[in-house]
Amino acid sequence: MLISISDVLNADQLADVTSAFDRLVWKDGAETAGPVARQVKRNQQADLTRTVGPKVEQILSAALKQNPVLKAAAQPERFSSLLISKTGAGGGYGLHVDNAFMRVGDGSMRTDLSFTLFLSPPEDYEGGELVIEHAGATQTLKLGAGDLVLYPSSSLHQVTDVTSGTRLVCVGWIESRIQRADDRETLFDLINLKAELSRRLDAQSPEMLTLSKVIANLKRRF
Repeated sequence: MLISISDVLNADQLADVTSAFDRLVWKDGAETAGPVARQVKRNQQADLTRTVGPKVEQILSAALKQNPVLKAAAQPERFSSLLISKTGAGGGYGLHVDNAFMRVGDGSMRTDLSFTLFLSPPEDYEGGELVIEHAGATQTLKLGAGDLVLYPSSSLHQVTDVTSGTRLVCVGWIESRIQRADDRETLFDLINLKAELSRRLDAQSPEMLTLSKVIANLKRRF
């Protein structure tokens, strides 16, 4: 399941993050890529441990973890560390698949879902589209600043070459409590149905209580 989510960052959060870019320390993005992806990765990444990096990561992490649509779709168990990527003219990221496991602290996490949170408006750069391949289909995305796309980490994907301007995004990975993609989609549909019905039905109505029971019991099973 691939979904786009609008306004994960509100205007104030986006302004706080983007105003800090000039004070971040940037390094070669290939340092954080796997051995195969490193060969096709041409960008820079912010060192979020230095200067204003921790503050920026805190703003981004809080917005991601509090977003109700992201929580419903991903059913997150844990998030990876965040990366902020800067790609200027001539940069890009060739076709690759994300690592199946990533280090988190002293351990590791399974990467079920990947996300790209766009930080610069699409009119600020030419090229730089995120291209995601599925069986029999390819999707090309270039979203507005503050918007996010969530997609399976198992998908081949790439960032086309930037021909002018600068592309700025935040990327990361999620280990889901629900390992199977079809089970996550079923839960997402039911959670959305519950939200829609809540506009018309009381929370203690038999229909809403039954739906809550079904969602809870499916989470236990999955």
